[in-house]
Amino acid sequence: MLVSLHTYLFGPVAGSISYSEFKRLVKEGRVESCQITSSLIRGTIKEDEIGLQKKKTFVTARVDDPELVKELEAKGIKYSGDYESTGIQKFLFTWIIPIGIFFLIWRFAFKKFGPTGGVMSFGRSKGKLYAQEDLKFSFNDVAGIDEAKEELSEVVEFLRTPHKFTNLGGKIPKGVLLVGAPGTGKTLLAKAVAGEAGVPFFSISGSEFVEMFVGVGAARVRDMFNQADQKAPCIIFIDELDALGKTRGINPIGGHDEREQTLNQLLVEMDGFDSNKGFIIMSATNRPETLDPALLRPGRFDRQVVVDRPDLNGREAILRIHTKGVKLDTNVNLKSIAAMTPGFVGADLANIVNEAALLAARRNKQTVGTSEIEEAIERVMAGLEKKKRLINKKEKEIVAHHECGHALVASSLSTTDKVKKISIIPRGVAALGYTLQLPTEDRYMMTKVELVDRISVLLGGRVAEELIFNEVSTGAQNDLEKASDIARRMVKYYGMSDKLGIVTFEQENKPAFLIGALGPKKEYSEETAREIDLEVKRIVDETYRKTKEILEKKKDMLIKLAKTLMEKEIIEEEELEKILNEEKEKKN
Repeated sequence: MLVSLHTYLFGPVAGSISYSEFKRLVKEGRVESCQITSSLIRGTIKEDEIGLQKKKTFVTARVDDPELVKELEAKGIKYSGDYESTGIQKFLFTWIIPIGIFFLIWRFAFKKFGPTGGVMSFGRSKGKLYAQEDLKFSFNDVAGIDEAKEELSEVVEFLRTPHKFTNLGGKIPKGVLLVGAPGTGKTLLAKAVAGEAGVPFFSISGSEFVEMFVGVGAARVRDMFNQADQKAPCIIFIDELDALGKTRGINPIGGHDEREQTLNQLLVEMDGFDSNKGFIIMSATNRPETLDPALLRPGRFDRQVVVDRPDLNGREAILRIHTKGVKLDTNVNLKSIAAMTPGFVGADLANIVNEAALLAARRNKQTVGTSEIEEAIERVMAGLEKKKRLINKKEKEIVAHHECGHALVASSLSTTDKVKKISIIPRGVAALGYTLQLPTEDRYMMTKVELVDRISVLLGGRVAEELIFNEVSTGAQNDLEKASDIARRMVKYYGMSDKLGIVTFEQENKPAFLIGALGPKKEYSEETAREIDLEVKRIVDETYRKTKEILEKKKDMLIKLAKTLMEKEIIEEEELEKILNEEKEKKN
């Protein structure tokens, strides 16, 4: 590139002519003007082409010719001289400027290799620093996890007034680990702590430490702690800690990989910094069972705060936060909406509110009503409606009886959740119909009878098909999977088998990779495994017979309900109760 630039600036110019030709043009009076330097002569030539006068530039090498000036004056040609560039100017234009341009291009190009400054800065931390004014979150923006907020309010006090604790000889906790399911608000809670404390907030994901280059992750850990030390008091937040902090020594290939080296450096840095300076490490994970025990010992992550799924009141509080900027109908009751969403986390509820607002806008409504919110809940739980999917009459009849079988069994058992809606409108990827059940209250544990009744509801669709059509279809696949899973958990995890006794055969949260490179190792014999399979089959078979007895007694109701469902495609809770009550009155 330098050679090309030098040639362009100082090399021969296109359109050059010989000196003899230049002299001929002077004698013919065709040279209009020229500029004479120590080595070159530049000028313009007059040309006639079909009655039009044009000018053409030329350049030629200067020859020692004392008569040249006289000839130029004789022909009336304008001429002038020029100062020759000094050596410094030539050096500047030949080397300094081209090298400077090349350096700027090189720097711009290599910056593109990474957001933190290119190849020369691989070892720099990728953590984003949020200044105090950038953190607009506070505990008022967090709802549904009051216990976690109370636990972390003490951390805020540590950061605001560390001397209050250090004066008594106490030490500020070095690390706080937030543990909870995805979407429960762990990251939001960490930002709220920083916002309440009014300190800088470093945020980085665990996966951003590890690169393909050996030693980069450890260098980034050191750089992050150096930056935090300069900004203290502050908070370092490592999201998805399990990407970095998995238990060491579980690599099936063996060796000392880059992730383990990065984890070792993190452990060293957590031991080395002085917590009384006022910076705390916060981390979040939804897989605490995979973390290295060295991370969880006192002196590193001193506190573990569980960010649990919100209860009924918590969901209502979360909905109030997410509906602040949404125009709701006056008839919308957030408490009833919260009751319809058991097990939902904050992210799910935010998604429901957003989906409801989009539905209302699509329908050109001015406000978001209860119908839009309920439809958004169904969309999240069961998938998108596919009203245009064509189903033949025979399949539609099978689906109708299948779903009515679920609903009748659920209505016949005392421990099951209420049926909110029956539908034969296809939803999601493969659901040709669905029966929506919603609990009346939050539940945190289930009895053996309740689990068996839940299996019975799942088998109701398959039994209904067999009773009405004397054959079965593939539509019960998902139901059978769920029923078998519940039965297997009853035997293996919950000790609900009379034959095998109160024994747990597997730890539910044990990660498979901790046991061996080739997969989980059974902690029981093949004979016991066979007994487990027989017990699972026994539970499902007995429940199937019980379900069949229920539906045989209600066969007429099953046929009537399925006929109504085929006509209307959807049966709501009120209409279902009305049909069931009418049938009871007839029998009485």
